[in-house]
Amino acid sequence: MMPGLRSDQWYAGDGRDPYIHRAWMRRGLPNHAFDGRPHIAIANTASDLTPCNMHLDEVAASVKQGIWEAGGVPLNLPVVSLGETQVRPTAMLWRNMAAMAAEEMFRANPIDGVVLLGGCDKTIPALLMAAASVDLPAVVIPGGPMLTGTFRGVPMGCGTSTYALAEEVRAGAMDRAEFLRSESAMIRSKGHCNTMGTASTMGLLAEVLGTTLPGVAGTPAPDSRLLEASHETGRLAVELVHADRRPSVILSRGSFLNAIVALAAIGGSTNAVVHLLAIAGRLGVELTLDDFDRTGSGVPLLVDLLPAGRFLMDDLYRAGGLLAVLREVRDLLDPTALTVTGRPLVDYLDDAQVWDREVIRVRDEPLQPEAGIAVLRGNLAPLGAVIKPAAATPELLRHRGRAVVFESVEDLHARIDDPDLDVDADCVLVLRGCGPRGYPGMPEVSNMPLPTKLLEQGVRDMVRVCDGRMSGTAFGTVVLHVAPEAAAGGALALVRDGDMIELDVPARRLVLEVPDDELAAREPSPAAVAAYAAPTRGWERLYIDHVQQADTGVDLDFLVGSTGSAVGRESH
Repeated sequence: MMPGLRSDQWYAGDGRDPYIHRAWMRRGLPNHAFDGRPHIAIANTASDLTPCNMHLDEVAASVKQGIWEAGGVPLNLPVVSLGETQVRPTAMLWRNMAAMAAEEMFRANPIDGVVLLGGCDKTIPALLMAAASVDLPAVVIPGGPMLTGTFRGVPMGCGTSTYALAEEVRAGAMDRAEFLRSESAMIRSKGHCNTMGTASTMGLLAEVLGTTLPGVAGTPAPDSRLLEASHETGRLAVELVHADRRPSVILSRGSFLNAIVALAAIGGSTNAVVHLLAIAGRLGVELTLDDFDRTGSGVPLLVDLLPAGRFLMDDLYRAGGLLAVLREVRDLLDPTALTVTGRPLVDYLDDAQVWDREVIRVRDEPLQPEAGIAVLRGNLAPLGAVIKPAAATPELLRHRGRAVVFESVEDLHARIDDPDLDVDADCVLVLRGCGPRGYPGMPEVSNMPLPTKLLEQGVRDMVRVCDGRMSGTAFGTVVLHVAPEAAAGGALALVRDGDMIELDVPARRLVLEVPDDELAAREPSPAAVAAYAAPTRGWERLYIDHVQQADTGVDLDFLVGSTGSAVGRESH
């Protein structure tokens, strides 16, 4: 056998233990599978309960062909799959569990490298967190967006159109039966959401980070070129092992700063903030919340996609794709940041072209001149909060209003449509109890629905403040990821109805206009305390005891950092 493969620790030799390992794997594997060929796991998040990832078994089949062709041995490895629209209370509660389980399986098994198949929001972040911690050669294949569906002749953007139509029903501008008829038009094909939501964002950022074959991210799920790229990625996985090209080699601080630039240029999801922070934390790469503002705030918005624009993901692909966008901001990218091919990302930009300047704007004609995530601070968010100016109403980016407070999601749902709710368009809606610990799991509820009586008056946006998250498909002037959260002792727990709140995005301020001495004397309301009742067992108990706040990525404190792939003891 050729020396140097990690799998040799299981299979090399003529003793009892190698015999056991080889014998139990002989379920169709040929003899030459154990002659020094790299064993490549295909970490597969395909699941019927993760609708956006249902097609990944087909992708895995193409990966297998590529691995065999390149002289490797492909091995399907089902891993925890999270369907954003399906799991309760929120997929974010399970992201760290999925990452921990995948990490342990990568480390425990006789593999030399891994291909990561993800699509739905949390699957790519969880897989990258796991791969970063175990640091085996790894490459991502994003499952890709669905094709655009239409309703009444109008394109439907997953999530974004749902929120917009639902508000029209609440405002009395659309019949509920008509709303329900749109349901079957929303999902036209396999693939994840076709808006610039979290799934699209993280698939694209996986490529900017250097973890995918350049040019693959954003390929629509039904497109045959995804299978072609999957075959080639299987071949590349074998090369990664021979070259010993690991995440710790590819993922540098420059890689993450490039991702922040791209996040602004594509108008990506605010969820990328917590995911990028968590992945960087697994590698020991220095990355802070302030880097998002410092690096991304002045970057122009170039991609005209919902929810910040008009078009959808298959439009972006036909217009030139991610590489065409990156070419427009090439001067802002770190030229040394590598990809899984061993070459810098910027090497792949020379031939990229924009084919539709409505979908991908050129640098001197942006959709918005400054579109990066803004980081806010003040007594209401001393550790920071974020807002996505590209999805907000410009006139509300400087605003002062009276707080209307909801103690929980349930309280919001119970009272938001009450005609006697004391609220007007200038108020600031405050929702607490939705942070990592308080919910638990940080649900996507920050873009809370507007009061029905205001919708009927034509109001379509208000300032909203929350310690939870917001779907990447959502829109509005929403301040989210407030840290520390209310359940962790943050000032958000002390806001009362009628308090004045000042939002000043240009000045990066979020201030509760209550004197410090009065704030120090306040206690959280009994209703708020009751809403934070902690579970007594299982993953939720472990999560609450160890989860970090939004400003550092919402990982578990004991999972931060990399411990490598070594397993010192035999199982027999």
